[in-house]
Amino acid sequence: MYSDGPARQQLSRDECRQLMASVSIGRIIYTRQALPAVELVYFALDQGDIVIKTDGDGKLAAATRHNVVAFETDCLDAQQAGWSVTAIGPSREVTDPDDIGRLQKIDLSSWAHGVREHFIRVSPELLNGRRLRAHGQENGDGADRF
Repeated sequence: MYSDGPARQQLSRDECRQLMASVSIGRIIYTRQALPAVELVYFALDQGDIVIKTDGDGKLAAATRHNVVAFETDCLDAQQAGWSVTAIGPSREVTDPDDIGRLQKIDLSSWAHGVREHFIRVSPELLNGRRLRAHGQENGDGADRF
């Protein structure tokens, strides 16, 4: 089938993890008051899981605790070439003191001001990724630019 849009290449689970580790901002998608909600968040990968830091009393922490969520991150250029990765899995608050201590040492920012010492961990059960290339775009050796 012919398309004028970007060419798509499926990524392996390992490629998805590597690309996710190359950026620090993503979107967490969850349900809030029976409606879909999306929040832009800083994140880090820890032992294959996605970790975000938030306010323990906030709406995001309450809505994601012990629920299945989606997480998406990407990197696209002006020609719409790049990649996109989506992860789906259960979320849970981090409660183990040793785990919290270790996560506090990770350089994990937050958009909001104030103390954010509450960690949410998302364990991807489904991990999908696609590399996108503008029609006919590849570098001289046939490899993707990204």
